[in-house]
Amino acid sequence: MKKLAYCPECGHTTLKWDGEKKWSCTECSFTLYHNVAGAVAVVIRHGDEIYLTRRNREPAKGLLDLAGGFVDPHESAEETCKRELSEELNIDIDSSGLRYITSLPNVYHYKGIDYNTIDLFYEYEIQEKFEENLELSEISEGIWIPMHQLRPEDLAFDSQKTFFSMYLRNK
Repeated sequence: MKKLAYCPECGHTTLKWDGEKKWSCTECSFTLYHNVAGAVAVVIRHGDEIYLTRRNREPAKGLLDLAGGFVDPHESAEETCKRELSEELNIDIDSSGLRYITSLPNVYHYKGIDYNTIDLFYEYEIQEKFEENLELSEISEGIWIPMHQLRPEDLAFDSQKTFFSMYLRNK
C-alpha cells in the first residue's frame, strides 16, 4: 500500500496505516477509511461463446477481462453494468436481462494503491452478436471465445479466475 504521510486534518506526518482499511492520525485522532469498492463484471453470452476484452492499460495490460467497472456514487450495480457496457463496447442493453450470479472479493492494484473490491458478476445472454465499437483507451480488442476454450489463467484478475473456474464447471 502506498503510504500516505500527511494528515489531511492537522498536516502532521503522523498518519499511520493499520494494514487493512484505515489511516489514523496519532496527533489529532483523524481517521480516514479505505473501504471496499463495488465493481461489476458482465459475462456476455451467445450460445456457448463468451465475449471478453483485452486490457489496453494497467493493471494487467494485455490480459483478458470481462466488460465492467467500478460502481459510481448513487448508482445501482445494474445501472453500472448498463453504463459500463455502453462506455466500453458502445452497446445498449436492457438491464432487466441481467442475471446476478455471485460476488467475490478482489484486489485492484492501481498506481501503488491496493483497492479492495467486491466484484459482482452478472450474465447477459444475447440472441445475436453485436457490432463492436470499442473504447480503445481501455480495451485493445474484443473476442468471442467458446466456453470450453477459456483458460482462467489468461484472465486479468484473481476474482475472474475464481469465478470462471466455478462458472465453467456448472455449464
